[in-house]
Amino acid sequence: MALNFFDQFASPTFLGIPLIVLALTLPWILFPQPTSRWQDNRVLTLQNWFINRFTQQLLLPLNPGAHKWAALLTSLMLYLITLNMLGLLPYTYTPTTQLSMNLGLAVPLWLATVIIGMRNQPTVALAHLLPEGTPTLLIPVLIIIETISLFIRPLALGVRLTANLTAGHLLIQLIATAAFVLLPLMPTVAILTSILLFLLTLLEVAVAMIQAYVFVLLLSLYLQENT
Repeated sequence: MALNFFDQFASPTFLGIPLIVLALTLPWILFPQPTSRWQDNRVLTLQNWFINRFTQQLLLPLNPGAHKWAALLTSLMLYLITLNMLGLLPYTYTPTTQLSMNLGLAVPLWLATVIIGMRNQPTVALAHLLPEGTPTLLIPVLIIIETISLFIRPLALGVRLTANLTAGHLLIQLIATAAFVLLPLMPTVAILTSILLFLLTLLEVAVAMIQAYVFVLLLSLYLQENT
């Protein structure tokens, strides 16, 4: 039984073909496309309003030079939210529970922000490694600590997203299994467990949206430091 709990995180295959490719391409198909009509439908209007509000909040603390990242960060936000939300449906697979995929998203984007900082303002970028007014004896130690903290950033991005989604999926499966087992034995307890499962599912919906937002927000903060 313990092994079955983690089977949901294994990439499914069909006729030897990994279905993770389908899971990664499906979100782009679900988004409504702009039409040639003068007036959009309600779904498209709501989607455009959400994108505009999110982009405004995201670009508010950024310098004008970083505004060219708006399309990339907004697309990444929508992509992660859709992947996380689709993973809450029954008999589905969540690619964002894989650490390799999350690191594949975090490392190149983090590295791009570092390269931009080193190219545009190398003095300011290197100054982050040594705070002003540091005692002479602590300079080598602080440089090592700040360098390690710099390289831990993409790892923290990937691990945070993976750990939160994995923990939520495991809790949902554990409580659902408990409710199924308790139903013939103690129906009252099973009903209470089912109510807890419903509340936990609502919490996971919020976590799926919040973690996608935190992922993109931290990337924007790293970009702000280097522009």
